[in-house]
Amino acid sequence: MAPTQSVKSNVSPEEWQQRVDLAAAYRLVALYGWDDLVFTHLTARVPGPEHHFLINPYGMMFDEITASSLVKVDLDGNKVMDSPYSINPAGFTIHSCVHAAREDARCVLHAHSINGVAVSAQKEGVLPISQQATIVLASLAYHDYEGIALRDDEKPRLVRDLGQKNFLMLRNHGLLTVGPTVADAFLFLYVFEAACMIQVRALAGSRELVPVAKPILDGVQQAAQQVTRGLGGSLAWPGLLRKLDRSNPGYAD
Repeated sequence: MAPTQSVKSNVSPEEWQQRVDLAAAYRLVALYGWDDLVFTHLTARVPGPEHHFLINPYGMMFDEITASSLVKVDLDGNKVMDSPYSINPAGFTIHSCVHAAREDARCVLHAHSINGVAVSAQKEGVLPISQQATIVLASLAYHDYEGIALRDDEKPRLVRDLGQKNFLMLRNHGLLTVGPTVADAFLFLYVFEAACMIQVRALAGSRELVPVAKPILDGVQQAAQQVTRGLGGSLAWPGLLRKLDRSNPGYAD
């Protein structure tokens, strides 16, 4: 793909910051190995009264995405700002219904990570066997697989299953997190994937597992709801951006 001309002068400072953060999230997903070539999506709502959203240009690898290359669309996936790139309308099916139903879901991240898909295929789902899992279980929902997400009639069922949770396990498919900011949604995805990776490795050890006792689990989950609130933006996110600046700069172009 040809280099993208900067759109910074054509958007508000608030939209530009959202573009930078979302482009960083794409590159971080690639950095941690959770991407699936070009076949998943991370979206963020543009600040302001309009229901406009940023999504990746279809065909661009996650480690190539920049703030300027992100495509701005409406809830129907129609471009609302000139862009040389197209999007995958099917890829916006899941994201559009979540954004529409959840005013607080300013960012929606969906990944086909290997560990996430593996656990999504396990009947018991996420097991309470790690601290990471207890955080996920404090706000976890499940949605059964209905095939590749192409049909609009799946949207109400997906919205119903997600409810007010921040973590959604898409059975036989992957992971989804929502958050009020890109930073928060990314932190949730990091913890979700970590819980799944730990579970896959623990089950591969062929030893009896020690689950977290229910009274402790309940207490940890209550604490987790407080600990994760705003943690991505205030602590982890700036460090993640510094890490990205060292390994793959250019996302803010």
